[in-house]
Amino acid sequence: MTVTTIVATAHEDGTGTVTLDGTSRDVATDSLDQARTALLALVAEEARKAGRPLTVIARGPDGEWPLLVHPNGQAQPAPEDRRRRPAPPPEASRAAGRSFLADATMTGPPPTAWQAFLARLGFKQGPSLEEQARWSDERAISQHWPGPRTIAVLNGKGGSGKTPTTVLLSALFARAGSGVLAWDSNVTRGTLGWRTERGTHEATVLDLLPHADELLTPSARAADLAAYVHHQTIDKYDVLRSNPLLLSTEQKLTPDQLNAMHAVAAKYYRLIFMDSGNDEGDALWLRMIDHADQIVVASTTRPDHAEAGRLLLDALHDRDEHSSSLAGKAVVVVSQADREEAAADSIAAGFAELARAVVTIPYDPAMRSQWLRVDNLSPTTQRAYLRAAAEVAQGL
Repeated sequence: MTVTTIVATAHEDGTGTVTLDGTSRDVATDSLDQARTALLALVAEEARKAGRPLTVIARGPDGEWPLLVHPNGQAQPAPEDRRRRPAPPPEASRAAGRSFLADATMTGPPPTAWQAFLARLGFKQGPSLEEQARWSDERAISQHWPGPRTIAVLNGKGGSGKTPTTVLLSALFARAGSGVLAWDSNVTRGTLGWRTERGTHEATVLDLLPHADELLTPSARAADLAAYVHHQTIDKYDVLRSNPLLLSTEQKLTPDQLNAMHAVAAKYYRLIFMDSGNDEGDALWLRMIDHADQIVVASTTRPDHAEAGRLLLDALHDRDEHSSSLAGKAVVVVSQADREEAAADSIAAGFAELARAVVTIPYDPAMRSQWLRVDNLSPTTQRAYLRAAAEVAQGL
């Protein structure tokens, strides 16, 4: 039999599959590297039968690479596939003077997955396209912008994913090095505090409000703010909670008070993520839009959530010049909240003409946990949120 297509897929749990022209053979081991070794052994067996080296597409949690596996079991990167690599820039007509100093932005990502596995065997190659893309996204969210930036996470329907999106975007930017505040700006029983870690106190936005003027004085210290915000010890951002036990009439700020709170946040944080409420006509909601530099529309794959997001973008386009600009450069995050829901691609396609960028998030049972943390998500979900964060960074 002539083998024409071989795919070897290794999983983090130590299992894996070799598929040869549609026929699969499974392996079960104790680790990812052991699975890779077992899969290469199966491919080498086929190479011995064929009497020649065989090319295999090696897949793992971080991407895929073409490998050449010899009958004796040795493996090496396959000859360069130019379709998988970006084309080199055209040669200049005259060699320009080049600095002898290295450009830090050109430093590539460290080897991972199959690439790192082969590197330990003595075979080295450049980063895959996926590694280059991930590296680019990580660099995008690691920069510092001149002056604070405010990102409002929006949708007029409850349950559309605003709070999870706020939490995970805040976490990714904070872990990349920016000082980040996640602010629960939903006065109608906002639940940001329920999905995040509580500090050593019970403070909410109402406790911070009387101290706003004091915190804006030159003598105020950043550490003083710790009495009012809740630091996330794993994901490294701070949370400003609302009080979900109070009615909106008992904790609603005036627009001027929101301005004062935003001034405090902008003094102490580089990035402010505002988890919004559902009333798009409320004066506080509109004032939040006035402060925003970027908006993120959160939606699940439910049609009513997507429709609410579409109508919101339409309304912002018609409101004023600033709001229209925000709508035009909006990022839409579409999450598959339930396993039974359809995949997010069709909803994402509907938003493609309405927003600057649309990112889909796969179903992940870890999203149902009470406390949302990046490390608890699957690698695929983490990668999707990193892509969303990088798109947000492009709009700042």
